[in-house]
Amino acid sequence: MLIGYARTSTLEQKAGLEAQRESLRAIGCERVWEEQTSSVGLRESLRDAVGFCRDGDTLVVTKLDRLARSVRHLGEIIEELDGKNVGLRILDLGLDTTNATGKLMLNVLGSVAQFEREMMLERQREGIAKAKANGKYKGRHPKAREKAQEITDLIAQGVSKREIAMRLNVSERSVYRVASSG
Repeated sequence: MLIGYARTSTLEQKAGLEAQRESLRAIGCERVWEEQTSSVGLRESLRDAVGFCRDGDTLVVTKLDRLARSVRHLGEIIEELDGKNVGLRILDLGLDTTNATGKLMLNVLGSVAQFEREMMLERQREGIAKAKANGKYKGRHPKAREKAQEITDLIAQGVSKREIAMRLNVSERSVYRVASSG
């Protein structure tokens, strides 16, 4: 059985999730798990999809970065799938781990992807350091601090922290931070 897994990082990426779903269905995935969470967040649908897989099944994803956050994480997923005699297919790479060549290519590509990410983060840190040195980097504008009084007033009115975050367009964590400091 082909089992699909689709993921986007944010709620704004609905088109991306839909495109993944269509690709997975088009190749014959009978079941498709999907979620909208960052690569570092809890990935319960991934856990459920892997848990659903049985001997001889194949887990299918459209892209490698939709599945794993690092080479180590990829290795853990592959190890778990191998232990259940479940294959892995990555559509955009034409990769299938049900053969030795596919397994080798997956490990090489995973390593390259992690290297690429680390290089991007290094360039980003260098760019930020350069901008700071030139006085052009100020960081993110602290919206929640400016709205601290509004947050405090809404809490006093009994409005839930989630509702406050949505009304004021700030993160729920920021609302909690203001509430605990006040």
